[in-house]
Amino acid sequence: MSEQWKMAVIGGAIGAALAVVIVFAAGRFGYLPGTSDTRIHDYLLAHPDLLVDMTDKLQTQEADKEQRTLQAAVDKVGLKRFINPSVAYLTGPADAKNTFVEFFDYNCGHCRNNFPVVKKFYETHKNDTRFAFVDYPVFGDASTAAARASVATRRQGDRYIALHFQLMSEAMPIDANLLSADAKKAGVDMGRLDNDMKDPNIDRTLATAHKLAEEARFQGTPTFIVNGKVHEGEITEAELKALLKS
Repeated sequence: MSEQWKMAVIGGAIGAALAVVIVFAAGRFGYLPGTSDTRIHDYLLAHPDLLVDMTDKLQTQEADKEQRTLQAAVDKVGLKRFINPSVAYLTGPADAKNTFVEFFDYNCGHCRNNFPVVKKFYETHKNDTRFAFVDYPVFGDASTAAARASVATRRQGDRYIALHFQLMSEAMPIDANLLSADAKKAGVDMGRLDNDMKDPNIDRTLATAHKLAEEARFQGTPTFIVNGKVHEGEITEAELKALLKS
């Protein structure tokens, strides 16, 4: 998720909370802020929990508002556009009762942190869930190069999942050498991969993913859509289970 967005929300919430507390204290003592009276100062120092509680509530309200806006955008786009071979690698039963979409970047630290949870979920639900893995490089040229290789590997069937898991399990940034080594470990046909990466449709697929993310108002990676419900940022097993029931 965007750290700038988080800081903006926190900063705005704190400022708003402080203003509310000051007005509250002024009203309690029967005068407006701006006076030289020290009672507001003393009151706030004696009740710092007011600022904490109000800040927490405002942050929650802002997060809820952002979530509603994000969900509305995803609903407007429609789930079918996310579970589409023109943008995603699809696996699992086409008539599965559950759907799982992930937008990711191989050099995204949060994506890697969340990988064990995602992998476990995949292994547990690959027979009852339709998975859509969307390469969405947002961290520069190295990420784009990895995404291009990943998209090209979709043409080699289950080698895509093998490469995807291999890349996501890395601790180091994915550069050209590591990408090549991981592709070989995953059993990718390197000659075919080199040839397929020349296809301009690879770049069109990535452009489609970026356009779709923009329409859906995604802030970054990872972003998940489980059974139509969107979740930005790292996700826990408990949160995944809750979304499955939605």
